Amino acid sequence: MTKTYRQGQILKLIRNKRITTQEEIAHELAKQGIAATQVTLSRDIRDLRLVKTREGYQEMAAEETGPEFALLAAEFLLDVLIAQNLVILKTSPGHANSVAVSLDAERWPGVVGTIAGDDTILVIAPDSATAEAVQEKLLGMLERG
Repeated sequence: MTKTYRQGQILKLIRNKRITTQEEIAHELAKQGIAATQVTLSRDIRDLRLVKTREGYQEMAAEETGPEFALLAAEFLLDVLIAQNLVILKTSPGHANSVAVSLDAERWPGVVGTIAGDDTILVIAPDSATAEAVQEKLLGMLERG
């Protein structure tokens, strides 16, 4: 088990459950077979830029990382196709990676992840119905752009 994996599980926990203490984080991780000391959790919380609020631990607002997805999509997205639970995005050559990174940063519900090539992005959805909803949203962006 790596630090990156452990931190990913911590993020998944705080995004899906109200977690108010480090002890709760440790307990939830232990249920997954991940042991973590209080010192390790403190470092992870700092590294992940988590803040403690009345609603529990939350991620700090992300720092500006680059152009917004809508801007990149309007500029470089050429077509949106669907294949079962997969949405395929065609972009201008050389722009798939930056468009995929900005889509990942948006954290759209229903988008499990993306894989980018040179001019093609594979958007993975959990099921066909969700893929269709993602496709409709993306096509709507193309029509407005």
